[in-house]
Amino acid sequence: MSVADDFDVVADRYDVMVGLSPGYHRHLRRSVRRLGLIEPARRPLRVLDLGCGTGASTHAILSVHPGAEITAVDASAGMLAAARAKQWPSQVDFLHAQAEHVTEALAAVDAPDAFDGVLAAYLVRNVSDRDGVLGGARGLLAPGGRLAVHEYSVADSRRAQLTWRLVCRGVITPTGWLVSRHTALYRYLERSVLDFDGVAAFRQRLSAAGFADVRVVPMSGWQRGILHTFLGTRPR
Repeated sequence: MSVADDFDVVADRYDVMVGLSPGYHRHLRRSVRRLGLIEPARRPLRVLDLGCGTGASTHAILSVHPGAEITAVDASAGMLAAARAKQWPSQVDFLHAQAEHVTEALAAVDAPDAFDGVLAAYLVRNVSDRDGVLGGARGLLAPGGRLAVHEYSVADSRRAQLTWRLVCRGVITPTGWLVSRHTALYRYLERSVLDFDGVAAFRQRLSAAGFADVRVVPMSGWQRGILHTFLGTRPR
């Protein structure tokens, strides 16, 4: 099965699972604030939520920018159905598309083609063409627009790797089984994080994709050194 298929399987219980994760929603809001987006004078803020899942990241954007026009995209039909089933203001639109093909999908539905900000939460390590997705996100940003990649990265720290393994095997995977009666996605989560770029390598990947002012800001608590906000700007 594909990663999207694995998400489909647990979609109806996914919100329960992330709700048990300390700081999950607070950390998403923190990454949105770190984008530092400023409301334009003559139109609403336009934000692309790339990899929206069941809408937790979408809600985080709305919490920080209540008037923003949000286009939320995900490759998992099950996760997207769970997101759409919730109540949203009229300026939030959902789109079923793979991140690798989001530019074409947006054009097909006449969605905005220039965003003030892009949030990609827990997405980039799951896609087949990471450089292509980052380049596509850059192309969808207006000049001066900003990207926030909210993502795990532990490759540069043995301590972070050990903590991640212990938490996955002692907490996340057993809890996933209790909540959803499935473990494939949570076993994949452990592997995908361990195999993903280190912080330095991902910063370089962002620079190579054409982003300027690239920087990384860590999260707090037990996830310090594990979860990060990677930030970049499309040059003017």
